[in-house]
Amino acid sequence: MRPLSNKFNKSGGFDSSENFGSSGSSENSGKLGSSGKSATILEVARLAGVSPSTISNALNGKKNRMSGETLDRVMRAVRDLGYEPNRMARGLKTGFVSIIGLIVPSVENPFWGAFARCAEHAAMARNCQVMLCNGERDIDREQRYAESMLSLGIRGLILGSSPLSMKHLGGLARRGLKIVAFDRAGSDEDGLKIDSVRVDNRGGVAMAVGHLLRLGHKRIAFVAGPINSANRIDRLEAYRQTLRAHGITPTPAWEWLEMTSAGSKGEDSKIGLAGARHLLAQQDAPTGFVAINDMTAFGVLAGAREAGLHIPRDVSVVGFDDIHIGNMSNPPLTTIRQPLDALMQAAVSVLLDRMSGANTGAPTHVSLPAELIVRGSCGRAKE
Repeated sequence: MRPLSNKFNKSGGFDSSENFGSSGSSENSGKLGSSGKSATILEVARLAGVSPSTISNALNGKKNRMSGETLDRVMRAVRDLGYEPNRMARGLKTGFVSIIGLIVPSVENPFWGAFARCAEHAAMARNCQVMLCNGERDIDREQRYAESMLSLGIRGLILGSSPLSMKHLGGLARRGLKIVAFDRAGSDEDGLKIDSVRVDNRGGVAMAVGHLLRLGHKRIAFVAGPINSANRIDRLEAYRQTLRAHGITPTPAWEWLEMTSAGSKGEDSKIGLAGARHLLAQQDAPTGFVAINDMTAFGVLAGAREAGLHIPRDVSVVGFDDIHIGNMSNPPLTTIRQPLDALMQAAVSVLLDRMSGANTGAPTHVSLPAELIVRGSCGRAKE
């Protein structure tokens, strides 16, 4: 996975058998040929006894244009010379490179690190690499990154920030950037049609609240920090709707939606800590907590312990995401699992189909179910 600042001087072992365009004879590798310099497509062609266009056809999956014996000879020459097509040279010729962009809020949150890893694995399975950028949920920053990607020949982007509006990327989309938005419903803003993949956020939160209700909790809080993205809106609304469906009227006194100085840079655990301190100081304090994500839930756990409360005897907490460290917290965190592998496989597949022209129709919107993972952070209410 490459950061935006890297230079694209070698393909890093890229297999171009599935490529979005044809390559030209100016491609060079990063290894040494007979002249002591990087092997060129001309040297590969001479060794194989074929034309450079035959080499390009073989490496771009057009193998039906040659006999099996010729293909074997070409691939043997490629291996012998260690030839690796220069990805950037191909991009200059065809207008795009075999790299997709990925913009996430911040890999400081382990969820986004796992998200990026799953996206990279899915892309590599389709012979693509990933350029990773941290957007910090700043639309200006996201736009600058996306513009840089487009200028480098990158024609596909997975956007993880779930913004309320996609208008800041509208101009780039109209110039040919294909975008798959993560964790938001599909929308058509000013004719801007963008594909999307997401977990069922509403269903996930309904499971979290329902779990606490079954354990006898009636005062159930929601801790999120600012509601500034599409997925957060879905989760907050699902929390309120699920309480109403069980005869409980939601109240602002049970909701922590404040932006704090500690959380201004996305430090969700500090938002959870601030929320727990505020909510647990009330006279009729909540006994159950639903957190917007696992990092926020860890902050709630810390706030409850700070108040001298036992988890889960006094307070129960449910997170959202199922990051890998949730099973190692004390106690292990009950949470809502997002199927990240499946979500990223869907995102990459949708994006590459759009980039290759295999899908030219209406936007594709994929929604996958969440799963309740029950661990030790929840127990029966005392009352």
